[in-house]
Amino acid sequence: MSWIQGITCQLRHWRAARAQWRADMAEFKAAQKDGRRKGEWPENPGPPPNGFSLLPWLLMGMGSFSNLLQGKTPNPWIGGLGLLIFNSLYINVVFRSFVKEKREAVSTRLALLTMGLVTCGLALGYGGNWLYFFPLLGLATGACLRGPRLGQVGIALAVLAGTVSGIRAGTAAINIAYGTFLSTMVTAAILSLSEAVRELRAAREELARRAVEKERMRFSRDLHDLLGHTLSVIVVKSEAARRLAPRDMDAALDQITDIESVGRQALTEIREAVTGYREGSLATELDRARSALSAADIAPVVRQSGPPLTPQNEALLSWVVREAVTNVLRHSGATRCEITLDGVLDRVRLTIADDGPEDGGTAATGPAEGIGIGGTGLKGLTERLATAGGSLRAGPSPRGGFTVTAELPVEAAELTSSGVAASGSTAPREP
Repeated sequence: MSWIQGITCQLRHWRAARAQWRADMAEFKAAQKDGRRKGEWPENPGPPPNGFSLLPWLLMGMGSFSNLLQGKTPNPWIGGLGLLIFNSLYINVVFRSFVKEKREAVSTRLALLTMGLVTCGLALGYGGNWLYFFPLLGLATGACLRGPRLGQVGIALAVLAGTVSGIRAGTAAINIAYGTFLSTMVTAAILSLSEAVRELRAAREELARRAVEKERMRFSRDLHDLLGHTLSVIVVKSEAARRLAPRDMDAALDQITDIESVGRQALTEIREAVTGYREGSLATELDRARSALSAADIAPVVRQSGPPLTPQNEALLSWVVREAVTNVLRHSGATRCEITLDGVLDRVRLTIADDGPEDGGTAATGPAEGIGIGGTGLKGLTERLATAGGSLRAGPSPRGGFTVTAELPVEAAELTSSGVAASGSTAPREP
């Protein structure tokens, strides 16, 4: 009973495939109708071809079946058995040919070889209409064997069909050979082209999905870097205003004015980040860092030296200053923060070092040498600098405190496509 169960399962599989094909075809026709109404070409390419698309070609064997019914075929039982075996093998091969794993299986190739032997036997034994099984064999071969050797196989099959047909039909063998070669090559070409179109469409959809994901990551990084620093500055200045209000109202009002200015600037930067045209100015970022550190009673020391930076380098280093200073304000417990920018040979180096305790909260952002940097901001910066050919190291300093070091090649403008621009650098200065 196992073979009966196998046939039943196969019939159920074909029935399900047919139902799926009909559903896909209905969706395709609806998309076509909607596209014609809107004057657009639908994106849906329709249901993929399957074994059912090659089944109608079995009608080429109706002449042989007619000969059997009319009693024109000697040994009709042998002919009928051969016809049954050929049709069964044809259906099995063409359905397996639309699944890559099954198409390349040894069992499928053996079924195709057996089909060829049956075709030769029937053609030699009966001739006439039975010779049309060679083009059917070519269809199954083209569907199954799609690859660089298809041309050689097609020629060999055409020669075989012509030789066998020549024995039974004389000069008519040329038509059989030509039909066999044409059916083999055209079937393989159409199915390969259909498969390639679908793979390209799938690749395009994957690229579009990755582009959306990449833009989402960029936007989330920008918002983290923008809001994290800005809110930290607002908190620090608010605390400073609260401390100053009882004894020096003018100084407290100055801090409140700074809070208003920072808030307005944050709104502008968020709008620029949303549109993707945010400009990074290292000089502006250093000024903000000095102001925020001073408000938090952390002595800022800013040193700059070396040649002018490219706009892309300025933009990237502005992000580093923003993130590192935010970490100092939030976690370090430091009393002094040094920001040093200098050029070393063909690279530019930015160092932000504080004198906080070695076990301060900043150290939790990641281990030294930039390996496994854990903070969201530092991870994003590591990715940004790596894209530009640079590097980021963060960890405890041998002299105490925490140090963040960023390096970029001088010609990073050629390595990054961040598309941000910035104003020129400022002269060296120190508070």
